[in-house]
Amino acid sequence: MLNLGILISGRGSNMESILKAIKKKKIPINPAVVISNKHDAKGLKIAEKLGVNVEVFESKGFKGSREEYDKELISILTKYGVTPKNGLVCLAGFMRIISPEFVKKYKNRIINIHPALLPSFPGLDSQKQALEYGAKYSGCTVHFVDSGMDTGPIIIQAIVKVKENDTEKTLSKKILKEEHRIYPEAVNLFARKKIRVSGRKTIII
Repeated sequence: MLNLGILISGRGSNMESILKAIKKKKIPINPAVVISNKHDAKGLKIAEKLGVNVEVFESKGFKGSREEYDKELISILTKYGVTPKNGLVCLAGFMRIISPEFVKKYKNRIINIHPALLPSFPGLDSQKQALEYGAKYSGCTVHFVDSGMDTGPIIIQAIVKVKENDTEKTLSKKILKEEHRIYPEAVNLFARKKIRVSGRKTIII
């Protein structure tokens, strides 16, 4: 069985939706470890409650480079069996850009969720961008992580209608509901070996 490592920085609501789906035996994967780069991340307590190992590796005050930080992160993942051969890494509100070395080592084994219909509105404040552009539809995207900013092959997307009276807060809430639905679905597809990457595209088998 594959070993799953989840990286968080805050509450980790997407982490929680994945872990609960695993607990209900909907995803055949071992939740090996949750790692936070912040000691006060609320998601750590949620993970512990769900019986998952937690580790904290503070990024604030870390003296080394991004590459050196990621090297230590990889050693923690490896300790729990989350390896490039037998692991999957999920970014769930992890507020750090991971290094090209990390991406290369775990090629097509790191996935992320983004609150927009990529390739539209990558980066920060996606919901705000969608409202400012007058988008009629927004949503969320689960994608593989590559060395670009939200540019990796797309696995699943969910669409949300943008209403005239939507604010950043109301739109974010609607999108988050869909995030909690499709992220576990993407992890399940990966765990069951139902995803094949071909160039920029993913093929669901």
